[in-house]
Amino acid sequence: MKKNDILRGTITGYTSEGQGVCRLEGRAVFVKNALAGEEADVRILKASNTAVYGKIEKLISPSPERCEPACVSAASCGGCALMHMSYAEELRMKQARVDDALRRIGGLDLKTSCIHGSGQQLRYRNKAIYNVGTRNGEAVTGFYRRHTHEVVPCRECLIQAPYADKAAAVTRQWMERFRVPAYDERTGEGLVRRVFARYAFGTGQGQAVLVTAKEEVPHLENWTEMIREECPESRSVVLNVNGTRGNTVLGGRFRTLWGSDTIEEIICGLRFRLSPRSFCQINIPQAQRLYEKTLEFAGLSGAETALDLYCGTGTISLCLAAQAGRVIGAEIVPEAVEDARRNAAENGVNNAEFICADAGQAAAWLRERGTQADVAVVDPPRKGLAPDVIETLAGMGPHRIVYVSCDPGTLARDLKHFEGLGYRAEQAEAFDMFPRTSHVETVVLMTRTGTGNG
Repeated sequence: MKKNDILRGTITGYTSEGQGVCRLEGRAVFVKNALAGEEADVRILKASNTAVYGKIEKLISPSPERCEPACVSAASCGGCALMHMSYAEELRMKQARVDDALRRIGGLDLKTSCIHGSGQQLRYRNKAIYNVGTRNGEAVTGFYRRHTHEVVPCRECLIQAPYADKAAAVTRQWMERFRVPAYDERTGEGLVRRVFARYAFGTGQGQAVLVTAKEEVPHLENWTEMIREECPESRSVVLNVNGTRGNTVLGGRFRTLWGSDTIEEIICGLRFRLSPRSFCQINIPQAQRLYEKTLEFAGLSGAETALDLYCGTGTISLCLAAQAGRVIGAEIVPEAVEDARRNAAENGVNNAEFICADAGQAAAWLRERGTQADVAVVDPPRKGLAPDVIETLAGMGPHRIVYVSCDPGTLARDLKHFEGLGYRAEQAEAFDMFPRTSHVETVVLMTRTGTGNG
C-alpha cells in the first residue's frame, strides 16, 4: 500500500476523533469525514509503519446518517469534526467511544447507561478564542489550521454565541480602520494576537478581551468604544498583554478598559463571577445536567464532608454545599480560588472553604491534617489524575468518589488504578457538552469495597 493508491472498502467504525476506520489489505485506514457503514473508494494519503490515512475519492454507498455541514468553513477549519454526520449518529459514536475505553483501557465490566444529548447543537458555546492574522493584506480572525499557526478565516462560527462573532468583527474593522497590525507567531512582530469573548447566557452579559503582544496599543480607546457600540451586551472590556511566545491564550497583565473585570453567570440557581481566566463549562444547560448527576452520584444527606479537587471557581463545590455538611475545594490557580471564595460569599454559602494547591498537595495536606472526606469529587483536566493523587485520595478512604472526566482514555486508566486500591466503578453516564466536535464528558460513581491494595 502506498500514497495515491485507490482501494475500495467499507467503513466499520470510528477513531476517538471521529474519523472513519476501514480495513484495506489487512491494515486499519483512517478516513476523514467517513461514516460507519459507508462503502467508498479511498485514496491513500499517507502510509507509514504505524498508521495509514486516506480520504474518500468516491462515495459508493452513503450512510443515511450523512448530512451537509451547516458551516461553510467546516472542511478547512477542522474545529467541528462531526458536522457531516447526523446528531443521532454523533451521540452513538460518543457513547461507544466511552464504552470502548472503559473496556479496552480500563479492563472494566462497565458501560454507560446512557448519553445525554445537548438540546442545542449550535450557538451553545459561551467562550470563544479567535486567533488574529493577515490574509491578502487584510486582518482576519479565525482558528489555526490543524498542526499549524495558519489562521483559517471564520467570520461566523456556528457553535459560538453570536456575541463572540460580533466582537471579532469589531476587532477586524478597528484593525483595518486604524492600521493596527496583527501579531506574527513566526517572527514575533506585530501587535494583535487574539480576541477572547465570553457570553453569559444566564444573565445576557458579555466580556470582550483584546490580547496583544505589547502594552502600547494605538487607538485602543476606539476599540473600546466600538465594542460598546456594536456589542451592547458587553459589561466587561479588557486588555490582556501577553508577550510570551507560543500557544498560551491569556497571560501576563490584564487591564480593565471599561466596565467590570468580571461578568456573572447563573448555574443551578447560583450566581458566579467570571474573570477572563476563570474556568467555566462551555455549555451551561448541559453543565447543569452534569452537575445534577454529580450530586445524585454523591448521595449526600446533609452531614457529610465533601472534597472537590480541581474546583475551579467553585461551581461544583457550591452545588455540593447545598446538600453537604461541609465542602473543601482545592484549585491551583490563585485567581480561580479568589473567584470561588467570592462566589461562595455572594451566594450566602458559609459551609465551603477553598485552598490554593494542586490536587496532590491538597489531598496530602488534608490527609496529614486528619480531614476525613466522606465523599470526593474530581474533575481533572484532559490528562487525568496523577498516580500520587489517586493513591492519596484512596488513602483518605471516602465512601464514594465521583469522577467527572473530559477524556475517556485517561478516565479508564484512572478507574483501573482506583480499582486496585479498593474502589469499584458502579455507574457511568455520558454527556455531550460539545456538539459537532469529538469531545465527550463522562460522570462515574465509584464506591469503596475495602478489597484493594491501598
